[in-house]
Amino acid sequence: MSAVPRSEEPAGRFRRMLDRLSSSQEELDSEELREDSETTGCIRIGDCQDRQIVTVTGTLRTVTLRPRAGVPALEAELFDGSAALDVVWLGRRSIVGIEPGRRLIASGRISMSRGRRVLFNPKYELRPLGRE
Repeated sequence: MSAVPRSEEPAGRFRRMLDRLSSSQEELDSEELREDSETTGCIRIGDCQDRQIVTVTGTLRTVTLRPRAGVPALEAELFDGSAALDVVWLGRRSIVGIEPGRRLIASGRISMSRGRRVLFNPKYELRPLGRE
């Protein structure tokens, strides 16, 4: 037996192919999103700290209308394969293009609310639909 644990062995093409075949679709999607974060030059959501100004990218999992202090607020969960982040647009009931499954890049200051990362009223850019 090798002294190097399997996870640290260099992976050949065959090993990577077997890993992909034995992985669930969710794991494959998460891996693709993590790679996308790296290639776009964005910070991974899992690495974001409270009060940090960030640019993140990912896929919107959910979009809901949830009033905050009597003001309408559009909330979306952004997932990049490493962690999730709540994106909140205050005073908005809907935004064209903000829908589950859509990819976007968002920039702003992270805050923590009830143990979750939140971006309020971020600057954002919708990514093209389909494969890029």
